Amino acid sequence: MKAILIDDEPLALDYLELQIKKIGNIQVVGKFPYFDIRKHSLLLHDIQVVFLDIEMPNKNGLELAAQLLEINSSLMVVFVTAYQDYALQAFELNALDYIMKPLQLDRLQKTIDRIEAKIQIQSNMPVSIQTSLQISVCGDLSFSLAEKNPPNLKWRTAKSQEMFLYLLHNFGKFIHKTELLEVLWPDMDEDKSYPLLYTTIYHTRKTLHPLREHLSIKNVTGGYKLFLQNSSIDIIEWEKTIQSAPPIDSKTVIEYEKTMNLYKGSYLQNYDYIWAEAERYSLEQLWIKIASQLADWYENNHELEKAESWYLKICTNAPEDEHSHLALMKLYANFGYGILVDHQYNQLKQALENLDLSMSPIIQDWYNQYRNKGKISPIS
Repeated sequence: MKAILIDDEPLALDYLELQIKKIGNIQVVGKFPYFDIRKHSLLLHDIQVVFLDIEMPNKNGLELAAQLLEINSSLMVVFVTAYQDYALQAFELNALDYIMKPLQLDRLQKTIDRIEAKIQIQSNMPVSIQTSLQISVCGDLSFSLAEKNPPNLKWRTAKSQEMFLYLLHNFGKFIHKTELLEVLWPDMDEDKSYPLLYTTIYHTRKTLHPLREHLSIKNVTGGYKLFLQNSSIDIIEWEKTIQSAPPIDSKTVIEYEKTMNLYKGSYLQNYDYIWAEAERYSLEQLWIKIASQLADWYENNHELEKAESWYLKICTNAPEDEHSHLALMKLYANFGYGILVDHQYNQLKQALENLDLSMSPIIQDWYNQYRNKGKISPIS
């Protein structure tokens, strides 16, 4: 295995290298009193371990570690320092170990044992690219793999999950770091939010590691881009299918039913993200539009039970939808179900009042006529 050493004290670098050589199994490929990330970024993909001091004049080791992990999330970081005060912050970065100076050989041996054990774990094969990944964002986020059980991904923080979902929301697009700061930490100063950004990117990549053949977050100058391979997102596939479908008729209605049933809930329904609201609303309106077309088609073709079923679904998902409520009131009136007519009217009235909206005069007039005269007048 390969490692680099970073410490602003040349004597400390030489001593650490000497101790590592006594134990063996690790090849030191570079020693740096100052590490220039831009100059040595390729090196970070050729090593497995970084031994790093914390108190350094040019850049704090914790901040540097976050930036290194941002480039290669599988790096193992070992802090070697004379200060105990940073241990908590170090392990928040998922540091492999935290060794106190002066360095003791037996203590270093334990660290190298841990490194070797972790490399053995990391050598496990990722999910094969031959297996397609389905990403579901209707309702809750979930993953499924064809013919395999998906790995149980556990998000370290809520922010790391939101970061992934925001990048997924914009997959294939370049997202600047400042945009992520504005989305995730809008009220925080940049000097405090940038370290959080690097740490969150690290945790997000770490969580996605079992699916790295399908999902990868790449560094692009000034920002990031999420790439998908042999993967699909349920809501995008649903939207494409609906948008490209022919008109509803007796030959296509069954396929419409199947496609509409793939819509398991609103886009990221259970996540209160402001940035997702516009897309969520747009997709909800598309679902309502197609569901209304289905219900109307069934009604016009005298399949009234199916029409009722779809109108009820619409009223559940969009309680303020006047068209569906009125259609149900008319159906129930024709069947002589006066109680259900009243129930549907009161549901619509309550839903509109909750939104501080007024009921359509056409619906109000129809209902008044129905109640007052006990008969139904057609509405053009």
